[in-house]
Amino acid sequence: MTETVAEIVAAHRAGTMTPAQTVARSFQRIRDHGDRAVFITLRDEKDALAEAEALAGKDAAQLPLYGVPVAVKDNIDALGMPTTAACPAFSYMPAHDATAVARLRAAGAIIIGKTNLDQFATGLVGVRSPYGVPRNPIRDDLIPGGSSSGSAVAVSAGLVPLALGTDTAGSGRVPAMLNNIVGLKPSLGLISTAGVVPACRTLDCISVFSLTVDDAMTALKVMAGPDGADPFSRDRPLAGMTEFPAKLRLGIPRKGQLILFGDRQCEQLYAEAVERWAALGATLVEFDLEPFYETARLLYEGPWVAERYLVIRNLLASSPESIHPVTREITAAGARLTAAETFAALYRLQALRRVAERAFASMDAIVLPTAPTVYSTAQVLANPIELNSRLGTYTNFVNLLDLCGLALPWAMRPDAAPFGITLLAPAGRDALLASIGRVFHADTKLPIGAKSLPQPPLVPLPPSNGEDIPIAVVGAHLSGMALNGELQTLGGRLLEEATTAPDYRLYALGTTPPKPGMLRVEAGSGASIKLELWALSPPSFGKFVAAIPAPLSIGTVRLADGREVKGFLVEPAAINGARDISAFGGWRTFVAETTTV
Repeated sequence: MTETVAEIVAAHRAGTMTPAQTVARSFQRIRDHGDRAVFITLRDEKDALAEAEALAGKDAAQLPLYGVPVAVKDNIDALGMPTTAACPAFSYMPAHDATAVARLRAAGAIIIGKTNLDQFATGLVGVRSPYGVPRNPIRDDLIPGGSSSGSAVAVSAGLVPLALGTDTAGSGRVPAMLNNIVGLKPSLGLISTAGVVPACRTLDCISVFSLTVDDAMTALKVMAGPDGADPFSRDRPLAGMTEFPAKLRLGIPRKGQLILFGDRQCEQLYAEAVERWAALGATLVEFDLEPFYETARLLYEGPWVAERYLVIRNLLASSPESIHPVTREITAAGARLTAAETFAALYRLQALRRVAERAFASMDAIVLPTAPTVYSTAQVLANPIELNSRLGTYTNFVNLLDLCGLALPWAMRPDAAPFGITLLAPAGRDALLASIGRVFHADTKLPIGAKSLPQPPLVPLPPSNGEDIPIAVVGAHLSGMALNGELQTLGGRLLEEATTAPDYRLYALGTTPPKPGMLRVEAGSGASIKLELWALSPPSFGKFVAAIPAPLSIGTVRLADGREVKGFLVEPAAINGARDISAFGGWRTFVAETTTV
């Protein structure tokens, strides 16, 4: 059976299946599944098949999603189908694809339908839609999870191998756990949200549901990248996946800090997951979870509810009965918030972000339950707001703190409900989470989705020379900058974004092209400077270093996590009269904020 994205693309390229056959299979499976609540709108099958057949004239090797059927959450625009956000009175026909959807199509994907959701993406339960409640294919009395309910169910049930969701407070992670699939929540701004109906514009991101981590990363690579149509888009590089790191520091909460609402099954399974990470080679580091809980409470007790209110305030005024009663109750509260309350919450959030940054200085990532427990549809309908809030215990703080996340299946509970864990790390570490998450998921040996199919074996990552030398770049050699091509010409590989220890000052030098110089100062008396780590083979490293002009040189740079790597430094004499730009935190920010348009 060809079920994963990787398997489907390989079959299409080999000619053992055609894109049209795969698309037709998806439509037939949707009919056989017989749950009309999964999709709000299905594309005309003949049009989808014609698009699939047209791929025959294209270079399959250049299309990473060649003929892959994809479902799209119905708060994301897809040309030719209405966008409803699960509210018929809000429905409109988009003039063009959302940027993410356009990039999927350009990579060879075939969009086949728009999936159900908690109305206006407000909820983690999947039961707040006039289009019905999608049936959980793992255990049909359980909620499907939300707000991306239809997308998660479509992947779990095998209707499509890949689906887009959105994630503001956990909508791309809670449904992943409840459907035994992978849910990738990227760093904010990594995927453009142009063409997405906002929930909270400052926190929204498009998420990915798939059967494997590798499939999710394939989709992420296709969609990632800056977009001028999205003011919240960021130009941040996406590193490639690597082998499981030899020295992984994984954060776990201090004893007694987990909140599981009395669910002993989740408690036991989380403890077993932590043990498994240790067996895989991770060093476990305890951290204080309370500041993260406090951040989570800000999401619905603070001013961010006003962002949800802004989206539907006109509809609330003109046609309140068209909005789901629970959604109406939650969002209407946003109208009562004051500017003073908003600024007070922003000040507190900034302080909490600093606490989180200090915590992550001693950890590469943290691992938490995706959700603290599971609920049936009947339970949620009887107590909709409180139980929904509980499900966000480990998700609500993530986007507020600008973290990336990866939800992974871990085990099936004794009561046949799924349980999963989520990896979280500071923005920019998406590839790190995928690199360790793919190993953990494969190690579980869990069947994928709801069809009890075995996991495919892990595909080896592209070979890298174990002797490659990492080098820290801080200026014109950063991704997208003037001299980055020198690294690429020498076969350099981007490893990750990182930050120095607070032992450096950064200066703008009067060079052509413009470059910064980073000077080491007394420990703790400087600033932390953002940089990128690239890997070069020893011969390429030698060529690169030999070509570096004065006053720059290569020395040893200490990173915030304690690692020491080779990297760019400047001769002390060169900073006389140069502008100290350390306060910008890095060259990219300095260039962005000082370049006039």
